[in-house]
This record gives sequence, C-alpha cells and structure tokens, in this order.
Amino acid sequence: MSAAIGHTDCLRLLVESGEKADLADITDAQGETPLMLAVLGRHADCVRLLLEEGALPDAQDRRGRTALHRGVVMGCEVSVSALLESHASALTQDLQGRTPLHLAASCGRVDILGKLLLAASGSDQPASVQDYSGYTPRTGPPTTEGNPFTPLHCALINGHSGAAELLLELGGSPLLNIRDAKGRTPLHAAAFAGNATGLQLVLRQGSEVNAVDLAGRSALMVAADRGQTAGVDMLLHRGKADLTLLDVNNNTALHLACNKGHEMCALLILDEIEDLSLINATNSALQMPLHMAARKGLATVVQVLLSRGATVLAVDEKGHTPALACAPNQDVADCLALILSTMRPFPPKEPAGAPFSLGLLKPCGIAAGCGPLPNGALGHAYAKDRPGAVGLDGCFSE
Repeated sequence: MSAAIGHTDCLRLLVESGEKADLADITDAQGETPLMLAVLGRHADCVRLLLEEGALPDAQDRRGRTALHRGVVMGCEVSVSALLESHASALTQDLQGRTPLHLAASCGRVDILGKLLLAASGSDQPASVQDYSGYTPRTGPPTTEGNPFTPLHCALINGHSGAAELLLELGGSPLLNIRDAKGRTPLHAAAFAGNATGLQLVLRQGSEVNAVDLAGRSALMVAADRGQTAGVDMLLHRGKADLTLLDVNNNTALHLACNKGHEMCALLILDEIEDLSLINATNSALQMPLHMAARKGLATVVQVLLSRGATVLAVDEKGHTPALACAPNQDVADCLALILSTMRPFPPKEPAGAPFSLGLLKPCGIAAGCGPLPNGALGHAYAKDRPGAVGLDGCFSE
C-alpha cells in the first residue's frame, strides 16, 4: 500500500525493518509487486528506493507483465529510466507476447522507445534484436502463442508514424519487410489501418509493395478489403501496386473492394485497370466483380464495369448471373430465375398439341434448354451441373 500511494518514508521503514528480502518482492492476488504498484502510481522515488533495496526489476505478474511494461504504458520516463538502469529487460514477453518495446511503439512513446531500443541493442539475452528482426523474442512462455506482431507493425497499425520512423532509423532496411506470424509486412499493417503517413514512410524506405501474406493478399488488397480509400490511392499511384495479384480464393483487389461495398476503392482500382481480363476475372466461387458490385448495390461501379465490357451472361457456382446476384437471398434469386425463365418480349404461339415448354430470356443469362422432366417438374439447363437449382416445387436440389 505504501508503494501504491507513494508514501516513501513508510516504505523505507518497512523495507529497512530487517525483512526487506521478503517485503520488496511480496505479491498480491494479481501477482503484483510493490515495484509494479509504485510504477503504476508514478511514484518515481518509491521506484528508486525499491530498486536500491533489491526489488527484482523483471518480476512478472499473473499476466506476465513486468514493472517496465507498466512504466511504458503510463509514459513515466523517470521510472522507465530507473528500471533500465537496474537492467530491466526491454524484451520480456507477457502472456500475449507483448514486450515493453511493443507497448512503446503501440502507444507512440517515442522518447521511451528510444531508451528501450538502446537497452535492447546492448542486451545479452538469447532472443536478440537481430535474430527476430523486430525486437521480439523468438519464443514466449509455454502457455502463450506469442504476439504475431513486431513493434514496427504495432507502431504503424496504431498510427504512430514517429515511433515507426525511429524504429526504422535504428533498425535499418531489414525491418521494412519483416513478417509476422501470418506473413504480413509492416506495409500490410499500415494499409490495414489506413495510415497514410505510415504508408508513405515505408514506401519511401523501399518496402516491397507487392509482398503477399499467407492468405495471398498484398497491402493493396488489404486496403481495398478494409475500405481505406487514401491507402488504396497511395498504393496505386505511389506504389504502383500490381492489380493482377490473386489471394488464396482467387480474388483480385477489385473483387475485395466490391465484395465489401467500398465504392470509392473500387472506382480507384477500375480507373487504373488496363488489362480488361480483370473486369471479368472470376474467383474460386466463379464470381466476377460485377456479381459482387450488383449484390452490394454499387450502381456507379456496376455502370463502369458494364461500360468496360463486363458480361451479364456469366453464372457463378450457384448458377446466378450478376442480375440474380442482386437478390437478397438464395430463395429470392431462385424465384426470380423461375419468373425470368417464362418471359419473352414476344412469346411465340405454341402449335396445337405441342408439349408445354418455358422460353428463357437470354439477357438474364439463364441457360436455355428447359423442358419437361420425367416427374413433370421444370428445371434450368444448369441444374445438372450446379448446386442450388430449383424444380417447379421450389426445393433446392442437392
């Protein structure tokens, strides 16, 4: 309690009472030591006193956090300096894999980050700065999966470009294209957050603009999926990002922008497309950007796609044309398909005694060739090959 509320004199009496070996590192129910509580309370005098009396600077609470973790978050430079002078580690991971370096970068504590980087560079710990390329220990406690991000990722994703710049100044170009556990580079992190300043920083330093993560996505694809218009614009015009890249589901950046309904991102990408095959590119579900734009109601994008040669006849894996993709659900789409299949501008007369058949409106893209089935039901020509086709009773065929 004395450490938590900053009663230095009371604390001195306690630790000098002959039981200091026990009192300096005694823990509460959360595993917090007096040193941790003193740091949290910004009581720098208590921090220095406890360290002088032998308090362990790297003691961890039940969540793996040290006093230095707390000092970074609180932004208490005096306490951080005192801890570093007592050889507190800047590389100790908590149970989420976060080191004090991660927290300094995430919080944008540039001055503290500089101190931590200096301490880490001279560290004799096995998990050296250079070995993991991001001041992150190679392995964490056995109970944790570890933090997939490096401090540079953390700085960029939280919009702290000053901290990112400091990391790059001290860590050099090898940090530019380091990857986290999911294969994402710092450029991916900046694109995810829409951090235009951070994007400009890492692009200027030479980041690989077309590097892809384990899902096959480039920074442009991440920005398009997130609707980060400024990021898409910068990656297209400054980075000259490759628009032909495909993710693991064969989506292009245009697919991803349309799928999430990000109209401005889609229009920016369309404006840069020179390869017209990208207009009608299909993903693993046989969906074109037109299917996705229609489903999201992106009228302007649909208009541009049509003017660029997007086909209205293509069907996806459910047998839906872009027009049917506008339906709010599968049932409505199938009902529309049935109705459209009966429509013709000028229905021809059926000869007397001729078997009843359904004509198909070709502009709707539903395949022709419907006719009576053995049980009297009527099915579309693609029903044999594609799931989701319907008979007259409206049931899905499996």
